[in-house]
Amino acid sequence: MKPIRVLVVDDSVMFRSLLVQSLNSDPHIQVVGQAANPYEARDAIIKYKPDVMTLDIELPRMNGIDFLRKLMPQYPLPVIVMSSLDNKVFDALEAGAVDFVAKPSNLNRQQLGEFLKTEFVTKVKIASTAKVGNHKTAASLMSKGEISAAASGRIIAIGASTGGTEAIYEVVRQFRRDIPGVVVVQHMPPGFTKMYAERLNNQCQVAVKEAETGDKVIPGQVLIAPGDRQMRLVKIGGIYQVECRGTERVTGHCPSVNVLFSSVAKTAGKQAIGVILTGMGGDGAQGLLEMRNAGAQTIGEDEPSCVVYGMPKVAYDMGAVQYQTSLSAISGKIYSLLSK
Repeated sequence: MKPIRVLVVDDSVMFRSLLVQSLNSDPHIQVVGQAANPYEARDAIIKYKPDVMTLDIELPRMNGIDFLRKLMPQYPLPVIVMSSLDNKVFDALEAGAVDFVAKPSNLNRQQLGEFLKTEFVTKVKIASTAKVGNHKTAASLMSKGEISAAASGRIIAIGASTGGTEAIYEVVRQFRRDIPGVVVVQHMPPGFTKMYAERLNNQCQVAVKEAETGDKVIPGQVLIAPGDRQMRLVKIGGIYQVECRGTERVTGHCPSVNVLFSSVAKTAGKQAIGVILTGMGGDGAQGLLEMRNAGAQTIGEDEPSCVVYGMPKVAYDMGAVQYQTSLSAISGKIYSLLSK
């Protein structure tokens, strides 16, 4: 197996050196070049033809987001951005980055090194398998059929990982305010989930918020699991609500799609629709199977439209996916199921 060829772009000599050291410590990765700004990066891409680029957002001469916007149409390349807790990370993902790593604060050099050797290196490996720009092929808004009266008590549960921020947006932006209550897990660090929810809230017809324990699951609203809590669906006094408790990792994640889907299977059963989108690994597959076995209708994103066809593939292979469709058609499929 050939090593993954990586270009590291960061204006800090010290931090760049730490990134290179962390990446080169993995036998499956080879850092082929370094750059301190987008102009050096452009030359290095042409020279070294890397498989993956890591990119700091704050750079001299041109910021990382503007660089991505210029780069991706001409030279599509899997990119992992490095970001502090800032909304700009979503601009970078919209511009074509595959994923991001939150720059950790208040860590000593040893702790930072361990973090980079685990989460950072893992995300670079995942990025090397990504199909860049797939979400950009999505169709424009489509007209949807009327929802049946019986759909008012239904629940829609969505799970995603790598590539999911843009995939979830593509689905949710097509929801009208008559959509039943929606609960979502997107693998993301704490802090970023709140900013992501606010961003979607400003861009979509439906209301979107970061979930809190006790939030009711109501029509026209999307609840995003917080980045450091497991979210479960419960029913109290005949009303669907969410509980956001527990920091344990399940299937390697907190929040975990499996945790949400499993709770939806137990609580909503055949009243639910489950949707699994792009992402590496198998989180959500078992939970989606539980949903289907409980009578729920289930949808999986197909391989051609996935940035990473991991989670939907595992779910499909184990028989959890009832309907497999492209990303741009998923919201239409949901409305079709709700109209029956």
